[in-house]
Parts: sequence; structure tokens; C-alpha cells
Amino acid sequence: MLLPPLPERACLGIIAPAGPPREGRLDQVVPMIERLGFRAKVFPGCAGPAFLGHLAADDDRRLNDLEAALADPDVDAVIGLRGGYGCMRLLDRIDRALLRRFPKPLIGYSDLTALMALRQQEGLASWHAPMPASDWCKGESGWADAVALAQRLRRGLREGERLGPALAPHPLNRGTAPVRGVLTGGNLAVLVALLGTPFMPDLRGSVLFLEDVGEDPYKIDRLLCQLRLSGALDQLTAVLLGSFSDADSPDEVLADYFGGLGVPVLAGWPSGHASPNLPLPIGVAVTLDPVARTLEA
Repeated sequence: MLLPPLPERACLGIIAPAGPPREGRLDQVVPMIERLGFRAKVFPGCAGPAFLGHLAADDDRRLNDLEAALADPDVDAVIGLRGGYGCMRLLDRIDRALLRRFPKPLIGYSDLTALMALRQQEGLASWHAPMPASDWCKGESGWADAVALAQRLRRGLREGERLGPALAPHPLNRGTAPVRGVLTGGNLAVLVALLGTPFMPDLRGSVLFLEDVGEDPYKIDRLLCQLRLSGALDQLTAVLLGSFSDADSPDEVLADYFGGLGVPVLAGWPSGHASPNLPLPIGVAVTLDPVARTLEA
């Protein structure tokens, strides 16, 4: 079992390590979690007070909530309330020994890419998956993503298990044979922000997953150029491209960077800031098959 299933009536610890929720969203979170069959424990920073206008609470509060949720014996998994920005501010203060001592799953995506990168350095896997205050409340599609996440958490992840359906053909796809590597990455902008810090994940031999939201093609170009110039793309095993939503299509830019990289590419994977947003196990070895257009653990 690569990621064990959560127990019956598992308790999800709700933290806000990045931005604050929109007004009224926090009140919806506990009922949604209970509707999915889980219990919820909301940590204080979720309710603020906001800090600097864009953080859910000050750094001490957000850090304390993260570490308290991990250490809490009643909490089975920790889920971010929403993304935004703020996780990077905590990276050099997080107790790594505590991460190893309490290796319970972390669930989220977007800005939580930074926390997942740190966890991966400690050999810990995380679920790149939709979050309650930013995704679950977005109508039928958002709730469908929440249900899919709940099913995955109850099922866990076994070696050889498919992580989603076979994809439709895509002009960005490349490769002729399956390859295997550790799934690494997440949000492109957050990943690039880690370059030059001790928290940038080692991409050598990895299956690099990328997604983003609201970034025009020229911004995607700039971000990918920085990755390329840093050497981070030199020794990849494969590339998995998720959704690049709420902006003009960056497919031409993506093709320019990855089309001639010489590694398999699988594009159109349904994970990121659009729905569906399927859970992905960051930090787990996966097999990417560019011919069958599948991904499995």
C-alpha cells in the first residue's frame, strides 16, 4: 500500500497555511466534510485575523496550526482550506523531525505545492487534490471533485492502480514506451519560486507534473524559461501536463519547451485549477504510458 486508506469516520484537520477564505466560505466547510462522511477539526488560523491583507493569519499562527494538526492524535489527515500565497513563508521554520514523526497525509494543491516539496524531501507523499473553501463549493462539478477525493482517501493507493482514465489523444503528447519515476511538482509558478532555495525538489529522474491558473502564455513562457535555464529540466523522466485554466491556451509555449525535450509527455491530465481535479500522489513513483495515455502507481 503506497498511501494507506483513511479509517472509518476519519478526522480531517483543516488549516489555512496560505490565503484567507472568502467571506462565508469557512461556515460551509465543516458541513461539507461531514456530508462526505468524515469528521472535521478546524484550527484557529482558519478564522484569522488576516495578516498583510493576503495571508489567513500571521506566520506564527499558520505554522502552529500546521504542526498542531500533524501532532494531534485525533487528526488522521491534514487538508488546506484554500491556496493563494503564504506557504513559502513557513518553509524554513517547519520542524522537519515533526514531519517525519507524524507522516499523516497532507491534502491540497496550488500554493501547497511548496509544502509538498518540503515533505517530498523527507520521503513523504501528499495528495495534490481540491480543497474545501476554494473548490468543493463550486457547484456540481466542485462537489463531484470532493466526492472523488473522499473515495480516493477511503481507498488509499496500491501499486499498479490507475490514477485516472485513459486520456484522449493530444497534440502535445510524445513518447513510444512507458516510463517510471517519482511524481513531482504541482503549480508551475510556486515551483519556479522555489528555485534557488533549499526547498526546490530534485527533478532528476522525476515525472514532472505542472499546472497553473490565470497565467497568460508569455508568463508561462517566462516560468518555463527559468526552469530550463536553471537546468531543472535536463534529466526528467517524463512530463505530465495538467490544466492551464482561466487564460489563453499556452499549448504553443508548452510544445516549444517540451516537444523536443526527448522524454515522454502526457498532456490534458484532469488535475489543477479546473474541474475535474483528480487527486495525484506527489512523491510517489508512477508509471506514465504515452501510448495508452495512462498514469498508474
